[in-house]
Amino acid sequence: MTQLVIASQFGEIVDKRLAQEMPHVKWLSIPTGAPASLPPEVNILLSASYPRDPASPLRVRPAGWPFNLKWVQLISAGIDSYPPWVFEVDKVSTGRGVGAEPIAEYVLAAIFEHAKKMPRLWVKGPEQWKQSSLGMVRDSTMGIVGVGPIGLALATKGLALGMKVQALRRSAAPFPVPGIERAGSLREMFAQCDQVVIAAPATPETRHMVNAEVLASAKKGLHLINIGRGSLIDQPALLAALDAGQLARATLDVTDPEPLPAGHPLYSHDKVRISPHTSAISSYIREALVAKVARNLARFQAGQDPEDLTEGN
Repeated sequence: MTQLVIASQFGEIVDKRLAQEMPHVKWLSIPTGAPASLPPEVNILLSASYPRDPASPLRVRPAGWPFNLKWVQLISAGIDSYPPWVFEVDKVSTGRGVGAEPIAEYVLAAIFEHAKKMPRLWVKGPEQWKQSSLGMVRDSTMGIVGVGPIGLALATKGLALGMKVQALRRSAAPFPVPGIERAGSLREMFAQCDQVVIAAPATPETRHMVNAEVLASAKKGLHLINIGRGSLIDQPALLAALDAGQLARATLDVTDPEPLPAGHPLYSHDKVRISPHTSAISSYIREALVAKVARNLARFQAGQDPEDLTEGN
């Protein structure tokens, strides 16, 4: 029987775990970006994200693409960073869900950090010994925009902490987690919630969905958290809302562009916390990714569709 050969751009650590988990497969580690060529026996590619700069040479469609590929497994849940020609392969599946748990924990950490005034709470001497009232997470209302695996993981944790949870998503289907309330609109969510978490995908329809009009409706003291994509928020409008005191805090794990250029006002704003698109990065996500590849490989070899195929597949 011919040995299965899979090309991977997932990196040395993940590739080693894949080889341990699936020793019957020959793993071919290749650089990120457009593969110049692939051996004819390679039918499966594990693809890392591409640079977002449209002028990057790593985004140029390689001659001979799609080679002999029958399936491409993407490393990310979002597909917006991939060139259109990647989706010419018969089956393309995403990494949807692998980062849900660590991202949900990141969001909760940001909520607690703000509510409990950390690190400003800590004192360095008796002259700073002055008690102050801290915010409560229990009984606060969290809005979630986008109820995929991340939104559901976050809603489950929020409800367990005694939070009220509102959500918005495109589908009218009932939420699979009991206790989630459906928000009437994005503006209504901003008007009613203490925290709003943006976890929607980047599409032409969602670009700048959080704009000046939405921000103007925000409940005084709102904490806005974006772990979706930077393009979902109109950043000049966000700065204006922060300066006007409409929002108390913006926690941004994503920006537009990434990274923001040196000197951008979001870096120095005292109500903004920025992390370098790292909320999902952990040992957990590596294991979740390996498990997903193993499940999808088993399905592919059985003649079934992999989980989380992109639209059109």
